[in-house]
Amino acid sequence: MVMASNPALRILLIEDDHRVAELVRVGLEPEGHSVTIVPDGRTGLLRAGGEAWDIIIIDRMLPGLDGLGLLRMLRGAGITTPALFLTALGGVDDRVDGLRAGGDDYLVKPFAVTELSARIAALIRRGAAKPIDTVLRVDDLELDRLAREVRRAGQHIALKPREFLLLEYLMRHAGQVVTRTMLLESVWDFHFDPQTSVVESHISRLRSKIDRGFPRELVQTVRGAGYRLGDAR
Repeated sequence: MVMASNPALRILLIEDDHRVAELVRVGLEPEGHSVTIVPDGRTGLLRAGGEAWDIIIIDRMLPGLDGLGLLRMLRGAGITTPALFLTALGGVDDRVDGLRAGGDDYLVKPFAVTELSARIAALIRRGAAKPIDTVLRVDDLELDRLAREVRRAGQHIALKPREFLLLEYLMRHAGQVVTRTMLLESVWDFHFDPQTSVVESHISRLRSKIDRGFPRELVQTVRGAGYRLGDAR
């Protein structure tokens, strides 16, 4: 019987190679960890942003949404869960790209599960002293990142996943003007202008949900510059 030497962790593994995913699961679960496997980037983004995890392990090359883009979106949304890239791309530039995208560590395939386990333990120790801001508050608006709930003046507000990410980004930059380009890059991972009204339409829907029926409008349009969400308390 293998005894867990570290606290049991909830691990999200975003990996499309079934053999690698099973190798990780079989190697880590005997240590007491829970490993959830997601085989594509889009689903991985939703699971990573929608639930509480102790660590996220990400492959670079994923169907639907690549690992770099996925992690950039999570970091842009303020999600600070430790992330480790597990990939066959082992060049220096590849490693730099992974770290610049928000990765906390980078392990190249093929790998030993014992090394992966040791790196996970090191990341958890490194982040143990860092407080994670899981609840954001602006005026009477509250967003719970872990519960994926939004309330204003105690009233529950239902948001779609992209609306939630948009609001979270605005709340993390409360009182600041955020531009359309900033939102496209951080919420949609668009590094080009798609020449659509995707930002404007989402802002309009978000405004109707969190401002309608309340005495004060929190979502403000700053003409010629972008948008601003109230002033942080």
